[in-house]
Amino acid sequence: MTEKKTNPTAARRASARLAAVQALYQMEMTGTSPDEALKDSQDRRAEEPRGRMAEPDAALLGNLVRGTTEEASLLDELVGNALTADWPVDRLEAVLRAILRSAAWELKARPQTPARVVISQYVDVAHAFYSGPEPGLVNAVLDRIAKVLRPGEFQ
Repeated sequence: MTEKKTNPTAARRASARLAAVQALYQMEMTGTSPDEALKDSQDRRAEEPRGRMAEPDAALLGNLVRGTTEEASLLDELVGNALTADWPVDRLEAVLRAILRSAAWELKARPQTPARVVISQYVDVAHAFYSGPEPGLVNAVLDRIAKVLRPGEFQ
């Protein structure tokens, strides 16, 4: 039996995406700034025993949190356009909003990461928080957004 090897760089990026969603959620719930949320995230990780999670890619984590915060209204428009008319962005649960905003920012701002990778990664993040239909919603919404922002990747 062969042992599955994980790419340490990919694991660090995946960890950064999860940490970004947690920081964005914290910011929405407590009103803290991006810098405070990032510092809190770093402090929490320093206190936790080393487990299965890779250390987040600090540059990606910072870019995700700051970029998502700076472009929140544009991202909400992208997400809102991908939702049904009877389900506005502000009706989404806060963790779902954080996931969709962060993913939309990455689809918009990081063309070096293939859209399908971004979608898959954020569906995985959704699975970390939800066991119901939410990961499917994340997949559908991000697929719609990706087809708008990166139509060339879906031809």
